[in-house]
Amino acid sequence: MSLFRTKNLDNMVASAATPGGLKKVLGPTDLILMGIGAIIGTGIFVLTGAGALTAGPALTVSFIVAAIACGFAAMCYAEFASTVPVAGSIYTYSYATLGELVAWMIGWDLLLEYGLATSTVASGWSGYFQSLMSGFGLEIPKVLSAAPGALPGVQTYMNLPALCIMLLLTWMLSLGVRESARVNNVMVIIKTVVVLLFIFVGVKHVAPANWHPFAPFGVNGIMSAAAVVFFAFIGFDAVTSAAEEVKRPERDLPIGIIGSLLICTVLYVIVAGIMTGIVPFKLFEGVDHPVSLALQHAGENWFAGWIDLGAILGMTTVILVMAYGQTRIIFAMSRDGLLPAKLSTVHPKYGTPFFATWMVGIVFGLMAAFVPLNVLAELVNIGTLAAFCLVSVAVIVLRKKRPDLKRAFRCPGVPVVPAIAVVFCLALMSFLSALTWIAFGIWLVIGLVVYFGYARSRSKLHGQ
Repeated sequence: MSLFRTKNLDNMVASAATPGGLKKVLGPTDLILMGIGAIIGTGIFVLTGAGALTAGPALTVSFIVAAIACGFAAMCYAEFASTVPVAGSIYTYSYATLGELVAWMIGWDLLLEYGLATSTVASGWSGYFQSLMSGFGLEIPKVLSAAPGALPGVQTYMNLPALCIMLLLTWMLSLGVRESARVNNVMVIIKTVVVLLFIFVGVKHVAPANWHPFAPFGVNGIMSAAAVVFFAFIGFDAVTSAAEEVKRPERDLPIGIIGSLLICTVLYVIVAGIMTGIVPFKLFEGVDHPVSLALQHAGENWFAGWIDLGAILGMTTVILVMAYGQTRIIFAMSRDGLLPAKLSTVHPKYGTPFFATWMVGIVFGLMAAFVPLNVLAELVNIGTLAAFCLVSVAVIVLRKKRPDLKRAFRCPGVPVVPAIAVVFCLALMSFLSALTWIAFGIWLVIGLVVYFGYARSRSKLHGQ
């Protein structure tokens, strides 16, 4: 039996409409805010400093390059998500077009990507939270303030705040997506207001001289920064994980995907321009709060605390949405027999994959608590870029295999637009370090071992 056997698309679409599954409670506003919730966070509040050191004031161009790559991929995502409104995101789409083995490998890739993203952001959240608390004269004992080895010369046992925020958000997600979406919407609105206030306050302090030279490290610097700040856009794909819980997926999913990406791109470019216009880019060396630094440099200390609050809320929503996305991918893989059946059981009261949600929260909460995760952005990025390449290829394949399939949203310019998406993603991947490629390769090898040693023999598709 072929390793690349695919699922029946018509049955997949029909199964999404079958009663008794996940509850359909989300609308277009929820999806846009969910996307913004996942996108605006670590990228805008932390990685802008590292990006400025790599590209200089041309960081604005780096954000545009990363956004273009995401934009082309987003149109491919939108076609798939509106056509096959089933939980699982790119895993499910790959299963329908490229076969079970490819789907397994990309699902395995996404498990690492989403998990490490939540753990990394939880660690960053802890730092901002402790900084905010110190402003009120409150401090967490040093031994509970960071993962072992995270603070040179300081004895620490665990990052307690990181673990606590992971478990709190896990509890919220386990109670229901509707309830989690409401909390997410409130936090997204607040943090977006904080970003807009930064723009309003900061623009008055811009010194155009700080933008010269604009691209001190040339094209290489711009592309290298784009490969790093690409992390700032991860999240819009998590919207597609909600496909099975959307009231009108054929209309609302494209709106959520493209709308959230456009809004965040505009905000990123403006914030990066203002930030590098206030502070000479070299001063961001060793700074993990570049946006706050810009306001402090401008003498707006009164507002720096509000930026810290916005960063905390921003990172909270990123953890919430990325953890949500991961549980839905695990749900889909389990439902296909590739992971234990327990992971796809739905709670009779809350209508959520209760066990999978808590498993994700506990495992990656412990990683955030006990493992210092300092430089994981590249590893997360390479997994996401690989996923974007696959979904773009899958759109071309499905147009050839099933031209008759009803598509509520059609990606324009097929096969040119998907091909451009692949080129952009591969170009960004080429600027990532060799160590990142090696680590990614090791994870994929482990995935192959698990597939042939466990998943394939239990697959429902191969059991048919």
